[in-house]
Amino acid sequence: MIRWRDPRVPLTASAAVGAAGLAAVLIAGASAVVAGAAAGALAAMCAVVSLIVAGGRITPGRRRTTLAWRWLAAGGLAWLIGIGLRPVAQDVAFAMGFADLPVLVGTVLLAGGAWLTAASRPQGQALVRYVTDAYLCAASLFVISWVAVLGPVYQEIGDSSAFVVPLLSPILCLVTTCAVGPAVVAARAPGWAVGLAGLAVLAAITAGELATAVARLAGDDGIPWALWPAPAGFLLLAATPWCRRTPSPGDERTDDGDDGVRATTGPVVAGLIAGAPLALVALATGFVLSDVIRGGATAPVPMISAVIASVVLVMLVRLFVLLAEGARLRRLVALGDRQLRELAASTGDIVLLCDHEGVLHEVCDEVESVYGYRPGDLVGGSIFDYIHPEDVPGLRTALHDMDLDDDAPEHGTTCVIACRVRAADGTWRPTEAVATRHLRGEDLLLISARDITDQEALRNQVAHLTFHDGVTGLPNRAYFEERTREVLAGRAAGCSVIFLDLDGFTAVNDSVGHASGDYLLAQAARRLRSAVRSDDTLARWGGDEFAVLVESPIEAKAVVDLAERLVRAVSQEPFRVADRDIALTASVGVAFAEDGVPAGDLIRNADVAMARSKEQGGRRVEVFAAHMHADVVRRLELAADLQRALLDRQFAVEFQPIVDLATSRVTAVEALVRWWRGSAFVPPHEFLGPAEDTGLIVPLSEWILRESCREVAAWRASSWDIGLSLNLSARQITAPRFVETVAEALAESGLPPSALTLEVIEEMLVEDAEETITRLSELRNLGVRLAIDDFGTGYASLAFLRQLPVDMIKIDPSFVSGLGRDETLSLLTRTIVRLGHDLGLIVVAEGIERPEQLELLREMGCTRGQGYLVARPMAARGVDTLMRTSLQSTA
Repeated sequence: MIRWRDPRVPLTASAAVGAAGLAAVLIAGASAVVAGAAAGALAAMCAVVSLIVAGGRITPGRRRTTLAWRWLAAGGLAWLIGIGLRPVAQDVAFAMGFADLPVLVGTVLLAGGAWLTAASRPQGQALVRYVTDAYLCAASLFVISWVAVLGPVYQEIGDSSAFVVPLLSPILCLVTTCAVGPAVVAARAPGWAVGLAGLAVLAAITAGELATAVARLAGDDGIPWALWPAPAGFLLLAATPWCRRTPSPGDERTDDGDDGVRATTGPVVAGLIAGAPLALVALATGFVLSDVIRGGATAPVPMISAVIASVVLVMLVRLFVLLAEGARLRRLVALGDRQLRELAASTGDIVLLCDHEGVLHEVCDEVESVYGYRPGDLVGGSIFDYIHPEDVPGLRTALHDMDLDDDAPEHGTTCVIACRVRAADGTWRPTEAVATRHLRGEDLLLISARDITDQEALRNQVAHLTFHDGVTGLPNRAYFEERTREVLAGRAAGCSVIFLDLDGFTAVNDSVGHASGDYLLAQAARRLRSAVRSDDTLARWGGDEFAVLVESPIEAKAVVDLAERLVRAVSQEPFRVADRDIALTASVGVAFAEDGVPAGDLIRNADVAMARSKEQGGRRVEVFAAHMHADVVRRLELAADLQRALLDRQFAVEFQPIVDLATSRVTAVEALVRWWRGSAFVPPHEFLGPAEDTGLIVPLSEWILRESCREVAAWRASSWDIGLSLNLSARQITAPRFVETVAEALAESGLPPSALTLEVIEEMLVEDAEETITRLSELRNLGVRLAIDDFGTGYASLAFLRQLPVDMIKIDPSFVSGLGRDETLSLLTRTIVRLGHDLGLIVVAEGIERPEQLELLREMGCTRGQGYLVARPMAARGVDTLMRTSLQSTA
């Protein structure tokens, strides 16, 4: 259904009015020239209106299409004016040229519009070739027209001067049509259909002008049939802008600077357009020959002779250009072939030619330096004779797939071949080759082969380094993890993992250096390799840790025996490193695979068991149990909670009184930390270890120091002569600003240094003894008192009591607990008390819980004590009450 606002409505109406007017002209009995002129004017007017209206509806971005349609509309308008003047001026002699001028101008404008519809214009050499082709087409058509129509008319007139002027208009139309024709037909732009319609109008105008010129030369009014092609062409031009073209599959869409989209014809159409000039030249030659054969040819006219001579000249020029282009292409092919051979020679590649059956036709000279064969010995033989038998089937298939006679779409023109080639010395060389179809055809293949023996060796070396340790030569962690996954995937259970850690290896690096440490690791790897079975996987996990994957299912006892054998292999004799003997032990953990346990968890379990063995003192084997992993997780969670507890101030300080056993007076208090995680009490032995491991013990101890100093200083300000005792951790002593922190806490609280006693255990005096004694001596210089806690249970010798100015020793509760029940413990306790008195030290007994213990300590002369019998740990308020009671009883 067509709406009234549709722009095609006024066009249809104008066409109807034009048809009615034409009918009226014919009914009125007008001449054929007048009727033809009226029909042409009306058709041209329809085309002009259609192009103007349709051009206003084009997308703004398609600027060139809009411009082309405007040129076509202008050409149609100019032609309309010229064709309208012809009937009026046909009796006026001078008006003939004047009436033809708008027609010629319109023809040029129409040609320009058709040219603008072309997607691209030729440039450079393409432009020269385009111009010559256009000239050949125009000249050939002119020769054909001369033989068919113009020649007989010329013979009748015989006056060349009168003959030339009427032909100027058709010749100009012919030249313009041939000039734009190939460009419009070859390139399919968005306005391609309109361009073709414009080209059809040009062809019709050319035919009409030729017929008009012939009629004028013959003295006739005109040829009736020649008046109607131009109106038909203009009607086609008027209708074309409103037809939507569906792109054909052969069109190739590309970007265009003006219209945004461009399409080019396929190779078939391009070939037809390229061959059209030669076809027209051949057709013109046929017309001339047939005219000669019929005997109709007369003496050649200078004009036609010049045209024919120019065609021959242009053909000769084109032939010369083609020969030069062919020679240039041959030189380029030869140059490319030489460059290919030089490139192959410089890269060490072997270039050869063979057919699809593998027969060698040509081999380059480099084959002798690479594989040891002379090229002449290989030519004529089969390439398969030098390929490894396992690689021959694949190579045959690859060569067959490249057969030129095989049009299967999956077959390509290039393929990459990997194979092994037998060299002259009998060795098989890994080779990579690229086969392509030879450019010269001849059903040959061009193969470029390269010996990759060095690359293959390097690749294997890189793969070895990727999955092996450079120090011990054992498989590394990545290989061990991958192998464990493979073994577990192959069987549900039965395998096991052993983790081994060298105890005390860190001291080796610190004492003899990392190079000697690596040498020791290599020795340890050799010992461990000799201890494991051949079908087990031994790997270096990292650092001083090794891992063993027991792949075959054996009894659990056999796996434990293997683990103990590994411990003995490490500790059976010292390692000789840097001209000294170094004795090491090993901590070993064992984990057994279970159904559903992934490889990562199995390895983790063995690592957890090894860590438990190390915690138990090393030189032992621990088998993983489920609670071990739970303990590790709990310790991790506890460490995270410790950090939050420090920020949230969840800790509290309690004080356990230390009394004079003779008078029962409180002389000092020992500060103890307590942690209330929510409403749950966490015993100190559960969180002090993780705090020490994570380093949180340092800020926690500083907080305890500051809080207890502040509290005791307040008591002393109330005339209570009381001292403070604090336990020190190993991390706290080695902290960078430990001594400064103690001095700042004393200064901030106002507590005298002599009122503070810092306690250390004997083990701390053995490990890093020099640094520990130096730090404690600095504290002693501040006036702080020092005490040895848990005396008698460690490894410190009595020489430390001479090196370090100690003020106090505290007897371990394990000795006090046996008083009155164990004569040996009673004797040892008495000895420690006497030793302390002889050295002038204060002796404090810890863990007093029974009255008989208190009486025996008093009898031995122990001066001070603490324990549940004397007083339990209590908050600061409880100490206040106890102190007040003690002062009142003393008073």
